[in-house]
Amino acid sequence: MGRSIGASPAGPASGRLEPPAGVAGHGEGALMWRNWTGDQSCAPQHRATPTSVDEVATTVVAAAARGDVVRVVGGGHAFGDNVLTNGTLISLDGLTGLQHVDPATGLVRIAAGTRLYEVNELLDAHGLALANLGDINVQSAAGAISTATHGTGAAFGNLATFVESMEVVTAAGDVLELAGDDLRAGRVSVGALGVVTAYTLRTVPAFRLREKRDRMPLATVLRDFDALADGSDHFEFFVFPYADRALTKQLERTQDPAQPGSERRAYFDEVILENKVLDLICRTGRRFPSQIPRLNRLVTTVAGPSEKVNVGHRVFSSPREVRFTESELAFPREVLPEVLPRILRVAEQHTVNFPIEVRVVAADTESMLSPSYGRPTAYVAVHAYQGMAWQEYFAAVQAIGAEYAARPHWGKRHTLDAAALSERYPEWDAFQDVRRRLDPDGVFANAHIRRIFG
Repeated sequence: MGRSIGASPAGPASGRLEPPAGVAGHGEGALMWRNWTGDQSCAPQHRATPTSVDEVATTVVAAAARGDVVRVVGGGHAFGDNVLTNGTLISLDGLTGLQHVDPATGLVRIAAGTRLYEVNELLDAHGLALANLGDINVQSAAGAISTATHGTGAAFGNLATFVESMEVVTAAGDVLELAGDDLRAGRVSVGALGVVTAYTLRTVPAFRLREKRDRMPLATVLRDFDALADGSDHFEFFVFPYADRALTKQLERTQDPAQPGSERRAYFDEVILENKVLDLICRTGRRFPSQIPRLNRLVTTVAGPSEKVNVGHRVFSSPREVRFTESELAFPREVLPEVLPRILRVAEQHTVNFPIEVRVVAADTESMLSPSYGRPTAYVAVHAYQGMAWQEYFAAVQAIGAEYAARPHWGKRHTLDAAALSERYPEWDAFQDVRRRLDPDGVFANAHIRRIFG
């Protein structure tokens, strides 16, 4: 089925196909694919945008017969090399839309390529919503769920925890509705088990959120971290290296009506400050690195208190126009107050001019490879502005993470391999059993998949 609504007003452009620089195009392999950030690319020899499950199966079987590595792309927001292949790249853009709604149970069926902003609008029309969301809404449902993309909230799991069942096309072209351990493996699989074509999701009645932004001393945030995290439906904060104040965001469900007037301050915070001003300051810092400490403190000072009330999914999502790359680690929640100062010191050693983001997620066992498996989790995300060095910075943060058995976000940069990862997931072997059964010949195993799963 085709796309239901138009382009997102609240998010950045997604991955794209374009002529490779300096390369003459020819045949199916004429276009190079690049992710949103622009730092991951590949030139697949075969591309497909199937519009039905049968077309997906036919495409996969033909690719396997050629010996192609098959990868699947949604919105192109993975920061790592997750989808790269020189074989067959399948886009989910032809598999979108709402397929079924059951108002009595709140269960809905969506095509896997549906972008999150589309899912939100479609559910809203039926008085339903996803219980939690991240702050970017242009990923495909399959891309976001398969990498355990998450929002924040001490009582909420990642998006994969909303999955009741899912449809997958295997390497053999079989169409399966996953259940039991296959489902627990499939929810977060990084595309290693097959092509996800549809999800049945658990939803809740639509709700409004009151957002409060503020600026607090970082020492206070760390001292009161548990009280802040547990005292709001959704709590997160940002802190710039060299700054001693954190920018906090607290969201609460409310019966109060939307406040259109509050959108003016929200526009300043989310569009002007977090995009236009941040981009200008980051570009200035890239040009004059010695000024980064002063610039970081400046942007923290400019941000001030604000409040707004609106439909839930419109509050969760924010525009992201500034280009960057990112790594994110899931730490046991209780260690956050001791870990974050160490990460900030590393950031300052590498003259970083982009904020560090902290969010909280509930423990879950819905997915074998959930980064929050079995423990309440604090996610720490580190970023590097486009065109600036990130390798040593991210590696140093990853080394800190290793001391706490921190698990990487599956859609963001990390260099961990199967040997390291297997020690951090209690059900690692069970996942590998499912993978060997559904993709015995490694049809979906590009270099990224071989590194992380072996």
